[in-house]
Amino acid sequence: MYLDHYGLKEKPFSITPNPRFIYLSKNHKEVFAHLLYGVRDQAGFIVVTGEVGTGKTTVLRTLLGELQEAQYCLAFIFNPTVSALDLLRNINREFGIDADGANNSNLIRVLNDFLLQMRGEGRTVVLVIDEAQNLEPSVLEQIRLLSNLETDTDKLIQIILVGQPELNQVLQRDDLRQLNQRITVRYHLQPMDFGDTCDYIAHRLRIAGGTAQKVFTDGALKKIFSFSRGYPRLINILSDRALLVGFAEGCREVDARMVRTAIRETGHQVRRFSQRSLAWWGGGGLVAVAVALGVYFLT
Repeated sequence: MYLDHYGLKEKPFSITPNPRFIYLSKNHKEVFAHLLYGVRDQAGFIVVTGEVGTGKTTVLRTLLGELQEAQYCLAFIFNPTVSALDLLRNINREFGIDADGANNSNLIRVLNDFLLQMRGEGRTVVLVIDEAQNLEPSVLEQIRLLSNLETDTDKLIQIILVGQPELNQVLQRDDLRQLNQRITVRYHLQPMDFGDTCDYIAHRLRIAGGTAQKVFTDGALKKIFSFSRGYPRLINILSDRALLVGFAEGCREVDARMVRTAIRETGHQVRRFSQRSLAWWGGGGLVAVAVALGVYFLT
């Protein structure tokens, strides 16, 4: 609707992941370096956590794009809310091997043969499990057993668990201490700071075909950051709506007042994300702060 108005060729702030729009902030670059180190150094278990909307999927897509097929064999599990047996079947299916085994031992035997074959070909096998905070303890224990697939010198499979902060709480369970002790690389992804937020917005506008013309004023950028607190998903939701407000008013530059209008129009959806993030940062006290901020921004 507003593309021609701002001289854009496509929407710059879609919340659907698009590899062309990938922007790595300082935090994203750091977690990416941790992931790349863990995989290349064959660390075995890697855990990455981060709140909803911090860009974990962005980092994973960047990692998968960096690992060349000639050297790596990758499997990505998106929905791990299954039994241990079904998870093994999904893993084997993703690697293109027999997934019809009637029990765990048969599936693991086939998987082990495959891992040895990949090692013989000089390829590192990487398994990424997203939304890992949803895994049952029994399923996590099964994943730990996969790390026993090894030679005298090397782990045959590198396992990356990615999830929300609750994943760390799950891993602290006493019955999962063996798994927790095997995790050699950990990283918690924080939201972006103000500088990265401004660069992120400029980057997406540029990729969408924007010119050097400034679309958001400094005041608008500050208001977006104050409300989103550096969470990419919130930035996208609010920036998209602010562009629509500017278009409706016939302005080619979005100011702080228009961002405030966009905050009112996005309503519950944006406030819900913001309050959840604040609640995670500090519990009930900061929820009250979130409410106060909401009142401030809506006036």
